[in-house]
Amino acid sequence: MVLHLLFDVLAYTLSISLSLLFFRPPKPLIEDENLRYRYYTYLISGFVLGALLFGTLNNVYSLHTLVLGKSILGAIFGGTFAIEFFKKKHHIKGSTGAYFVPSLAVGIAVGRIGCFLTGLEDYTYGIETTHLFGYDFGDGLLRHPVQLYESALMALFLLFSVVTFIKNRLFFKHYMFYLFILFYATERFFLEFLKPYESMIASLNLFQLLCLILIFYALYQLRSSHRLLRH
Repeated sequence: MVLHLLFDVLAYTLSISLSLLFFRPPKPLIEDENLRYRYYTYLISGFVLGALLFGTLNNVYSLHTLVLGKSILGAIFGGTFAIEFFKKKHHIKGSTGAYFVPSLAVGIAVGRIGCFLTGLEDYTYGIETTHLFGYDFGDGLLRHPVQLYESALMALFLLFSVVTFIKNRLFFKHYMFYLFILFYATERFFLEFLKPYESMIASLNLFQLLCLILIFYALYQLRSSHRLLRH
């Protein structure tokens, strides 16, 4: 778990560095300082609570025992809807999350490598496979290294977000966060079929249900953003 912690720290460091040094909005997302402070309070609270709540719920449901867990999907879910609640409460329209996307992508890409190196302890490994990429995490079974699949996909999305940021800043600002949510939720939905988690509804596990909610959310917001720009 020490190795996992080191990669978590590396992921957080890279994420924060990207936000501070490169992917900064030309002006504050919210100009009122007090309101901006409350925005980040909602964001961090939703992120942390979502990570712990859904990570732990998945452990309880799949392992049939109370084991504290954390989940990046749960964190994104919690942070996203905490901010949507905040925006609705304060009548803020449009996307405020685009400039967080490269940081999220690099954080997930690096963090998943830590999950992979931690092995069976992390409970993020895949089901058994005879596939060429099958990996023995120490129990003598070849499993899908789903952590590396996700890391590679996030690296590709990071590249896409950086190129878009350079070439079309307006598109990046209005659409990139929702495209990230759509991409991440979709790839997670399918990768979850390669994990040993218990099903909850119609052969879908807890994380897949969260992914479906996020996919519909992203599609709705992409449509709303397009309409907002047209007017």
